[in-house]
Amino acid sequence: MSPLLSDQSRLLALLIGAAVLWCVESLMPLYGYEKHRFHRALPNIALTVLLVATNLALSVVTVSVANFANSKRLGLFFLFSLPSWLTTLFGIMALDLFTYFAHVLMHKTSLGWRFHRVHHSDKEVNVTTAFRQHPGETIWRILWYVLAIATFGIPPWVVVVYLVVSTLNAQLEHTDTRLFALLDRVLRLLLVTPNMHKVHHSREQIETDSNYSNIFSIWDRMFGTYTATVDFKRRRYGLDGFDDRKKQTLPALLKLPFVNET
Repeated sequence: MSPLLSDQSRLLALLIGAAVLWCVESLMPLYGYEKHRFHRALPNIALTVLLVATNLALSVVTVSVANFANSKRLGLFFLFSLPSWLTTLFGIMALDLFTYFAHVLMHKTSLGWRFHRVHHSDKEVNVTTAFRQHPGETIWRILWYVLAIATFGIPPWVVVVYLVVSTLNAQLEHTDTRLFALLDRVLRLLLVTPNMHKVHHSREQIETDSNYSNIFSIWDRMFGTYTATVDFKRRRYGLDGFDDRKKQTLPALLKLPFVNET
């Protein structure tokens, strides 16, 4: 594998992307949050470390499935003679579609929501929210990656490209800033934009249960889960009942899936 696609390079891209976007939202914030910004971000940063560790620990599973499927020529892609650029494009789209399904199920199932509400309980959405994810949710998402790889026969390097793009886009769409309206309207014809994803973090359930897409916005349009309206003046993030600082600590967030909260 190319050094540009190594675990070290991907981690470096994550760190650089986070640092750049942290500066952007510091200079051009969408909302004026409270002081002590870094201190409040510590639980999110800790969860990011756990996310990276979980991904690294299970990367051997993802790579093994991809290598096995490709060595045995298993998967829908092997039914056709596709050029490499189409394999790359369709592979990224397939992974993104399965990520959409995984996300929807985390909202629509009781067990999935127990884990996913760790992400949604952040009342101040910013770049650190991107990877505010319980390890249980990380495992769930990886299982769907593996399912997509086995179903389509996606090459390992395509998986890595998807994960890099997905990581950078996740940081961008959670950043505490917004795109100019015209640029947003153009980009979201195909891609998930920061404006579009911020609807998903609304406290109003009808908005939370929409805009599930990860990279390509077409999935929400295709499956009827798309919401176009963005009213930043009335937007409130987070979940009712989780604003208490004691519920925003790392131990509390790790225990959250096992606590009977509504």
